[in-house]
Amino acid sequence: MDEPQTSLPTTKVARAARFAKTGFNVGANYVKHYAKRAVGAESTTEDLHTANAAELYGTLSEMKGSVLKVAQMLAMEKNMLPTAYADQFAKAQYSTPPLSGPLVIKSFRDAFGKSPFQLFDEFEPEARQAASIGQVHFARKDGKALAVKVQYPGVADSIKSDIRLVKPIALRVMGLNEAQVRPYLEEVETRLLEETDYTLELRRGQEIAARCQELKNLEFPAYYPEFSTKRILTMDWLGGQHLKEFLATTPTQEVRNQLGQALWNFYQFQFNTLHQLHADPHPGNFLLRVENGGTLGVLDFGCVKDVPMDVYHLFTALLAAETIADESRLAELLTEAGVLRSTDAPAMWALYLRTMQVSLELVGRPFRQATFDFGDPSYMAALYALGDDLMADPELRKQREPRGSEHFIYLNRTYVGLFALLTELGAVIETHIVLS
Repeated sequence: MDEPQTSLPTTKVARAARFAKTGFNVGANYVKHYAKRAVGAESTTEDLHTANAAELYGTLSEMKGSVLKVAQMLAMEKNMLPTAYADQFAKAQYSTPPLSGPLVIKSFRDAFGKSPFQLFDEFEPEARQAASIGQVHFARKDGKALAVKVQYPGVADSIKSDIRLVKPIALRVMGLNEAQVRPYLEEVETRLLEETDYTLELRRGQEIAARCQELKNLEFPAYYPEFSTKRILTMDWLGGQHLKEFLATTPTQEVRNQLGQALWNFYQFQFNTLHQLHADPHPGNFLLRVENGGTLGVLDFGCVKDVPMDVYHLFTALLAAETIADESRLAELLTEAGVLRSTDAPAMWALYLRTMQVSLELVGRPFRQATFDFGDPSYMAALYALGDDLMADPELRKQREPRGSEHFIYLNRTYVGLFALLTELGAVIETHIVLS
């Protein structure tokens, strides 16, 4: 693990200054790159990306919070970034530089008026994992192994200022005004702020685990309210490995299938029955074990998306086979979703309709088959190729204004993450889920 941090930039001024320093260093990398090329020295675009990715990730990991969370989300979109950036940002899914022991102890004294060594029979001051919002320590109490998540100081307060800091730059780059993106930014800000409320995460974790008890091959930690606050969360320490380490043990296809099935069933039960989604399906939030033919531990209920019933019906209707085959019905639903508008020129309206028809057919394919082989890499390759084609379309590139319900941000993120996990797991699963 990287060297511990002894301080964290938390004020708006300090974080803005850190952004500015990064921008200066990235600019300097460009100057060096072109200076080398001007004198005939070797300096490839890949070298430039590597230098800038390291610089940017260093800043994000130091700042923690919302900016690092965005990097984590981008890492899930494997074809969205140059390889150097994707590789650096993927670190946010598992480990970033942890806070030093004195800062951790201060967090406990602020929350409980006691050090962690007074609260627990055993407490490791060095974090075992460190991510975007907080870091996890190992502890014991009355013989139980515990995971204690400690939130980075100032993260909650920094989210609003970070968004205000980044928003004007993003709007300028995309050529948009604030009114066009306000609902989407508010949705992201709401979810990010919820992730900093560990009291909410504790309640959601308990509620969802209780309602998922009948699902096979899943494991959830118990939570301990007496050792938890809004910024510190204590739960059982679950055994298992993250996906990358688990796959290195060469599990059998049967084990991978059972784990994939558990993951699929978990998400479909949440969506179709609970109308909620654990909306952060990156590899760091799951622990895999071979016991009982494959057992999946589910962590981190900080990001949970409540799905309104009208959005649920709209989302499932858009994926149904009969919708894809009926252009008039598809157009009606896309208008309801805010993707098609009455003010669209006929040619643009037809382009959006055709694009969505192709996209929905491909994205919804696993839902419309009794069995689906996520181990076949051609499916995710087709998804990424579709994204590349859409990005390359000159007419679509002109249409920068975001469209569609803001609720779809986390629905789409969830299923992109789920499909990516299942593909990496190489699972063949039964997908017999009623869509409507």
